[in-house]
Formats: sequence, C-alpha cells, structure tokens
Amino acid sequence: PFMASYATLITVAAFGGVAVALQGQLMGLMDQRIGTKASVFITYASGGLVVTLAALLSGGWSLKGWQNVPWYAFSTGLLGLFIVGTISYTVPRLGLTAAFTIAVASQFIIAALMDHFGLLGAAVRPLDLSRSLGIGILILGVWLIVR
Repeated sequence: PFMASYATLITVAAFGGVAVALQGQLMGLMDQRIGTKASVFITYASGGLVVTLAALLSGGWSLKGWQNVPWYAFSTGLLGLFIVGTISYTVPRLGLTAAFTIAVASQFIIAALMDHFGLLGAAVRPLDLSRSLGIGILILGVWLIVR
C-alpha cells in the first residue's frame, strides 16, 4: 500500500479545506436562488453521478466485508446530508467565514473529545493541558470572528 509522506498528507488536507470552502460558497449561492433542499439534492446527485462513473470506469468496487462494519458507520450518508444542508443554509445567512469558523471549531472540539475517550473507534489521544489551551484559544478565535 502507498505510504504518503507527512507533507503529502498536509497538502491533501489543505486542498480538502479549500474544496470545502469553495463548496460552501457555491452551495450558499444555490441556496439563495433555489433553496436548501434543491441545493443539497444537486450537491449529492452530482457527487453520486461522478463516483458512479468513476467506479464503472475503474472496474467497479467491492462491498466484500460490509458485515464487519459497525452498524453506526452506515450513518455517514445521513451525516453528510446534514453537513451539506447546514452549510447550504448557514453560509448565505451568517457569511462564509462565520459559518465555517463555527463549523470547524465544533469539529475540533468534538474530535478532541472523541480522541480523548476513544469514541466510535478513535485511537485514544488524551486531552492534555496543551490541547485544552488550544481549544480555549480556538473558542476565543470563534468569538472574535463571529461577534
């Protein structure tokens, strides 16, 4: 298997962040003109079409072993709908920066708790003083941005 370098992983994560911001703005534009439900539908339908074509062109995919996946992991599609819907709804109402600042900060907070307690299969990474201070500074940053 391919072992990505740390720099490659950082680059991929950064591009993912850029894509999320671009998607948020574009979904906000659609939300304003055609509504939240239509915006979410277009987002998921176009993504579904692309992944279907990619699977067909690359020889398909295998669901072998799906029985070994915890039942709650199958909620990812519903969670994705919720994420896409909240982005579509909040960006035109709060602005891109405020909406994403709140969303990203909440991701960091819940991720730190999931790591600390090892929730949903996460590797345990204790919430030490350094991380706690970082989260406190993060919350201060959210307040400064959205006030």
